[in-house]
Amino acid sequence: MSRRAHPRLRAFGTLFLVAIPLAGALTAGVLMPWVVGPGVAASSTANLLSPLPGVLSDETPAGNTAVLAADGSPITWFYRLNRAPVAAGQISPVMKQALIDIEDSRFYTHHGVDLEGTTRALVRNLVAGEVMQGGSTITQQLVKQTLLQTATTPEERQAATASSVGRKLHEARLALALEEKYTKDEILTRYLNLVYYGQGAYGVQAAAQRYFSVNAADLTLPQAAMLAGLVRTPSDDDPLSNPEPARERRNQVLQRMQDLGHVSAEEVAAIAPTPVAVAPSPPPPHGCVGAVQGAFFCDYLQRYLTQTLKIPQDRLDTGGLTIRTTLRPDLQASGDQAVLNHLAMGDPLAGMFTAIEPGTGKVLAMSVNRRYGFDAGDPTQESVELNVVASQGAGSTYKVFVAASALEQGISPWNTITTSDPYVSHVYKKLGGTVGAPYVVQNVGQYPPTLTMVEALVRSSNTYFVALEDQLGSVEGPVRMAQRMGLFSIDPVADEVIADRRGSFTLGAEATSPLALANAYSTLAANGTKCDPTPVTAVLDRDGAPLTGADGLPVDTGVHCTPEAVPPAVATTLNQILVGDVASPIGTGTRAAIPGHTIAGKTGTSQERFSVAFVGYTPQIAASVMVLNPKRNQDVGAYGGGGAAPIWHDAMLPILSGQPDVPFPPAGIVLTPPPPPPPRPRPAPVPQQTQDVPQEPPQQAPAPPPADVPSPPPSDVPRPRPSRTPSPPPSDIPNPFADPNFPFG
Repeated sequence: MSRRAHPRLRAFGTLFLVAIPLAGALTAGVLMPWVVGPGVAASSTANLLSPLPGVLSDETPAGNTAVLAADGSPITWFYRLNRAPVAAGQISPVMKQALIDIEDSRFYTHHGVDLEGTTRALVRNLVAGEVMQGGSTITQQLVKQTLLQTATTPEERQAATASSVGRKLHEARLALALEEKYTKDEILTRYLNLVYYGQGAYGVQAAAQRYFSVNAADLTLPQAAMLAGLVRTPSDDDPLSNPEPARERRNQVLQRMQDLGHVSAEEVAAIAPTPVAVAPSPPPPHGCVGAVQGAFFCDYLQRYLTQTLKIPQDRLDTGGLTIRTTLRPDLQASGDQAVLNHLAMGDPLAGMFTAIEPGTGKVLAMSVNRRYGFDAGDPTQESVELNVVASQGAGSTYKVFVAASALEQGISPWNTITTSDPYVSHVYKKLGGTVGAPYVVQNVGQYPPTLTMVEALVRSSNTYFVALEDQLGSVEGPVRMAQRMGLFSIDPVADEVIADRRGSFTLGAEATSPLALANAYSTLAANGTKCDPTPVTAVLDRDGAPLTGADGLPVDTGVHCTPEAVPPAVATTLNQILVGDVASPIGTGTRAAIPGHTIAGKTGTSQERFSVAFVGYTPQIAASVMVLNPKRNQDVGAYGGGGAAPIWHDAMLPILSGQPDVPFPPAGIVLTPPPPPPPRPRPAPVPQQTQDVPQEPPQQAPAPPPADVPSPPPSDVPRPRPSRTPSPPPSDIPNPFADPNFPFG
């Protein structure tokens, strides 16, 4: 094994290989006017002080990008290097003095390059056999660290650290240029905010927090001496992992400060024997994996920033931005707990609670019984945004789109249809298209054969809504209605569903995004105003001004809404009907009910119970719950009313309990059933006839057709089609709005 060269030999080698040639080169530059004349010297000086590279033109490095919830609490930070820049007045004077004394004691007298100080430091280090004092000035170190930390390629990193005369000369030129442009205090502050102190901490504020859990303004003498000593060898003198070398290095700094008359011998004597007293704090959360709340919301936000707003990820990591989001911490926490009340963390079944604000599209919460992460071997971790992606159907929640389309086309809420069970469609085919076996559907459980649209929606009758699709004659109206309401997950297959004439559309067989489902129902809650979902309210640059894009305009963080995407009369009418799904005894979503609050909602269960859903909303919050296995098809073991509605209830109970009830506006379409037709008048009594008046013989019933005349085949017998005119509810069907517990209107 080869032995390392003696420290003094290494220092001696450095002196002859680097310092002496460098000193000669710099001396030549200083003496150039006397040797070559003022004309050539002027040209050389102009080159020396040419414009600085862009990375050196900013006064301070940018810090971490802060991601904040709606109430200002932190969600996470985006950063490549953990840094928190502070102003000169936010750094303790003793920290500045300690750094200057150990690194560049002639800082305030040189102009960026200190030949005398460099030579003296190298000689001192040679005699000591170790690095006791820095050779480069603080300004030169600032140049080197800036070029190193902003390097994006291996070649740039190599050029910033190469042990060559060329690199030193380049560094010196830039240092002289910096001194021409900035004050000493600006250079020192920038250096303190830039340099690496170990443990992932860049800059004095991050270091003060990491090692001592204090701000840079509050650093004491021993703490400042410790941090100043870390600048040269942050790993070797790390007080957390190498406490004794750290103590020795701290004492070297203290001794240097005493030698220069900046601390007393008594102060040094009191501190030197003591160990380094650390009080470490963890680095700030990093990215969405480290988010302190709403990690899946964070992932959705990050994609929105980079893909929708076109902010490069590098800008997020290095720009020191402030991102204000729409996340409601109280609702997020409540949703997280509600999901875990019913499904354990990592359960094969995933429960997604997704909330949005009607009228703005602000995404308020995204909860799921998973931790955001990338460990495929950990069943509790998931990197897919389950609240956003479409994987399974949402069942009968799609009946609302059919009802909305029917109401818009003039079909009354009391439109009455009598169906068989199973019901055979006379418009749609089993395999789609226009040929083949008819589409057949049946209910789950016992339903009255004759229903109105109001009760069919509250009861969630399958047969009624396929018959209503028959009455409409096409699924195009319902599909386009879903799109207009904001069900963006249907967009990729909308044309295909229409072209295939899929009668199953009303039963929600298409893969559905939980966010899209909540967004569609929020359009009803906003009385027909559809808004695009958004997770952000502002993106500010490092100076607190709105961030601008490549076009020079502020990035668009506003709301984007379409008033009357659904006719307000249709939306308000559906709101009143859907209150019955939660509040009426015949509704399917009664387990979502919260006493004292008006809630509209709709349950859904997909084919073979591969997923269940419930969407509930008030005028202020619309939220969906979907439960499914995201990896494979699995029977959830419940229906929407039992598997999803209770999660919604648990999430919203703490939120709604603390605020007054907000009722929906009155229905825009009359929901009061029309009065029954008046009774037919009784026929007048026939006067008694005398024997003189002959009695008309009674009419005989028409004779049946001869036996040899065939009856029309059953297929030719026209089926009774649903009426397009309002009909009163049959007397044997209970009227949900007559129930005193039904909060209609």
